[in-house]
This record gives sequence, structure tokens and C-alpha cells, in this order.
Amino acid sequence: MSEEERSLNFIEHIIEDDLRDGYEKEGLRFRFPPEPNGYLHIGHASSICLNFGLGLRYQAPVNLRFDDTNPAKEEKEYVEAIKADVSWLGFEWDTECYASDYFGQLYDWAVELIKQGKAYVDSQSSDQIAEQKGTPTEPGTESPFRNRSVEENLTLFEGMKNGEFEEGEHVLRAKIDMASSNMLMRDPIMYRILHKAHHRTNTDWCIYPMYDWTHGESDYIEQVSHSLCTLEFLPHRELYDWFLDQLVESNKLRPKQREFARRNLSHTVVSKRKLLQLVENGVVSGWDDPRMPTISGLRRRGYTPESIRNFANTIGIAKRENVVDVSLLEFHVREHLNKIAPRVMAVLNPLKVVITNYEEGKEEWLEAENNPEDASAGSRKVPFSRELYIEQEDFREEANRKFFRLKLGGEVRLKNGYIIKAENCTKDSEGNVIEVQCTYDPKSRSGSGTEESLRKVKGTLHWVSIPHAIEAEVRIYDRLFSDATPDGHKDQEFMDFVNPDSLKKVTGFLEPSLKDVKVGDRFQFQRLGYFNVDVDSTSENLVFNRTVTLRDTWAKLEQKK
Repeated sequence: MSEEERSLNFIEHIIEDDLRDGYEKEGLRFRFPPEPNGYLHIGHASSICLNFGLGLRYQAPVNLRFDDTNPAKEEKEYVEAIKADVSWLGFEWDTECYASDYFGQLYDWAVELIKQGKAYVDSQSSDQIAEQKGTPTEPGTESPFRNRSVEENLTLFEGMKNGEFEEGEHVLRAKIDMASSNMLMRDPIMYRILHKAHHRTNTDWCIYPMYDWTHGESDYIEQVSHSLCTLEFLPHRELYDWFLDQLVESNKLRPKQREFARRNLSHTVVSKRKLLQLVENGVVSGWDDPRMPTISGLRRRGYTPESIRNFANTIGIAKRENVVDVSLLEFHVREHLNKIAPRVMAVLNPLKVVITNYEEGKEEWLEAENNPEDASAGSRKVPFSRELYIEQEDFREEANRKFFRLKLGGEVRLKNGYIIKAENCTKDSEGNVIEVQCTYDPKSRSGSGTEESLRKVKGTLHWVSIPHAIEAEVRIYDRLFSDATPDGHKDQEFMDFVNPDSLKKVTGFLEPSLKDVKVGDRFQFQRLGYFNVDVDSTSENLVFNRTVTLRDTWAKLEQKK
């Protein structure tokens, strides 16, 4: 086996085997088939990257098909959001398709199955149908309507289509095997009555096809070669194939369903029902809240398409489900932002510093490198003055030898600037330090080439000049759940694990180069983390989101537990 063959995932091995067995490469076609009943989340990213990645690998077309068979839950808003997410991730689909495109054909095929005695209208209630399906160890019992005549079934089915019956009054079922060991084969429902407007067909239809009837037939119509699903659809494969057996013409390619395992993410829930609950209960501001695992939420938070694709490629495709630590996703966004994000200075918990031997009213513009990882990124000018802000936690009156930041009698270097020494501090009535008086070494400016500029001190602090600083709202986002498996507890609800500190809002003071930033711009706030400009931002009120910290701070917290 070649090195390339060893690096293939098991889905690619299946495709390679098919090609060796005579399948024409030109016949390969894949699809990504989301239901437009919510926003895509990080779990969908693996499926998107798998299907579109296969398209790129084999130079094969990939359809974006919306499984829009439930008008009660689906909306055009979700369709547009899904299209935006797939495009943002960097993929282009060959054809935009909808299951609703095939409603007419699916109906005609259902009529043919009725004529062949392979489908019938059942007039039992949903509870009665569920009860007579049996159990995994006991066979089901046949519906009293199973042997209706073809003529009666055709008349009833047409009446269902024409809106002559109430919801729940009738369903269409396939006639397969009520004793099958696979309960999905026990006369599955193909159509149900729904008197609801559809986002595309409006009120043209009063009956809607079930997923299992729609799935394989849509693949067949589109001539999809490999229909890739998550592992929970493995029991459905037998039904997928049965429906195709009734329809496939001998001279046409037959779709092949294969399954891969979900990759669950720690500290996260991805159930659309639970995500909707977070939205409706006001725990988050919406589907695109930066704490949400939705792709739109990750985009708003500052994640890059490259980081999500790299994450999906790293976790790969497997046959068994497992939980991937969210820190791996955070690693990939750090790794990418480290390469592309300009470095800037911002102070989020300000403490005033006055350089007493610096001339009042004087200002300098110091040279600062934009990104040490990218030589082409160039540099910018940063203003320096007598009065500065540093972070509160970067000063202590007294500290041990391991504290390498500013302390009374101690020296630090200001990033791109001078070495300063803390001489005194001023406190408020409660004993809190509100100002530090320092002196500076005029010959120690970074890059000046003097002997003093080369003098080493152990601490380097970021800072901003107070007269030049611009204010911004900074949203400090953290993980939405404090528990690694918030929906994995029998005795507690996932809502019990919502992290109360998942969002803090502070006023930050930023260097003036950020005055004209645009929504979506990404930066590293030196020593603080990676941030981006939020959609709420305006020229009068800048808003930044923390994308991720510079290091994995949760790892230490977990170790302390």
C-alpha cells in the first residue's frame, strides 16, 4: 500500500475501491443535505468539509440540497444562513437543490408503489401505529388497513393530496415487513398530512414526504454517487436501499449510502432543539451569539474559515463517535490568527501611570512591528506621552522575585518604548492604587541603537497613551458551559451548566491605529488575546469580541479540580 493510500480515510478507501471495481470517476457526485430548520453548527462543519473536500479531491461536483420536507419548522431565513455559512467556509456548490423540487416526482413514484401493491393508506392514529409496530424483540402486527384495494388507496391518497382530510387522519405507508428485525422496515410512513405553508411551495401541497422516502430518491434524481450520512442513519440504509430497489432503472447509476461517526465537542451542545432553547430563554442574544457553536456564531466571534477547516481535517473521519476537546478547535484558531492578525496594544483594566521626568505636553510616535510572524505586514506608529495606561494586574507595591512586572523600585520595559521605574503610587480612600508615578530612561528607547536600549529587564508591558487612547466596548467571551459534557448528565439539565461568566463587558482603551477598523477585522491585543470587530460596532461606538485567549487557560482550571 502506498503512503498516499495509507493516509486516506475510510470513506476515501470506499470510493477508491469503487473506482478500481469499474466505477467511472466522471460519475462521482456528492451532496451536503442540511434541513433548513436552524443554523449550521460546528458539527456540520465536518460533513461540509468531508463532502466538499471529496469534491475537490476527485474534481467532482457537490450539490447543496436542502431537505425541506417539514414546513412547520423550516424557514427561508435558515436557507440563506446555510448558504452564507458554506460560502464563508470557502466552498462552492455545483447545483443548489431542494427536496421540494421533487415533490411532484416523489408523488408520482408513490402512486406507482400503490399500484404495485407496495404502499397503502393507513387510517390509524399515530399512537396506534406506534403500538402495533412491536418491539426490537417482538414482531409488529399488521394494520387493519394494510390490505385495502389499490383503487381505494389511490382515491384516499389523491384526497390527502387535495386537502380533503385533517392532519393525522391518514398517512401513506410502504408495505414491507412487519416482522423485520429492523423496525424501520416495519411499514414505514412515506407521507403525512400537513396543512401548513411551505417556504417555497406555499400551500400547493397538503402532504409532505418523510425523510426516508425523500433521501434516497433525491440522491437518485440528482445522480449522487456516494450519499454520506452520520452514524445514526446506519439502520436507515436498509430502507434507503429498499426504496431504490423499487425505482432504479438498470441503466442508471445507483447512489450508495455510507455512514461516518459524529465528532462531539466538549463544553458544547449542538442539538438544534437545545440551541433554540438557549435563544428563546435569552441565555444568548441569538443564533449568531459569539458563544454559540453555530458557524455564524464562530464567524462573529472572529474564527476564520481556515481554522475551522483545519480543525475538521485534524479530527478526521471515523467509524466510532467520540468527544473532541474544544481546546483543539481553539488551538487551530490561535495558530491561524497568530500568522495573520496584526499586533496592537489595548488596556482593558486600566491603571494610570505618570512619567514624572517626561516633559509635559510632549509626544513621540514610536515604531511598532505589525506582525513578527509576517515580514510583509510592515509597521505602524504608536504615540507615547507623559501619561499612560497599563493593566491593573501589571503593578504591585510589593512582590516576590517571580513577579516580573512593575513594582515599587522595580523596572520594566514598555513595549516598543522605554524602560520605566516605579517610584511611588497614589491610593484612593479604600486603599486601592489609582496612579503610579514612574521615571524613565530617555536613552533606553527600543530600536534606538544606544547601549541603554539594549539593556535587559525581565518584564515587558503593553500600554496606551492616555491623550491618544480611543475607548471601545470589549466583550470578553468564554465557554458557554462550565462542564465538558453539559447534556450528558442523567440527573441534571444542560442549562444547569451554563457558565455565568461566559460574557463580561468592559471599557477598553486602545491605541489610535484602531480608530477606523471595519466589522470583522481581527487583531491580537498584545498579551491579552485575539479580538475582532463585532457587527454591533459603529464609528462612534467600537465593539470588539474576544475570539480566544493567547493560551489555553481552561487547562489549568481543569487540573485544579
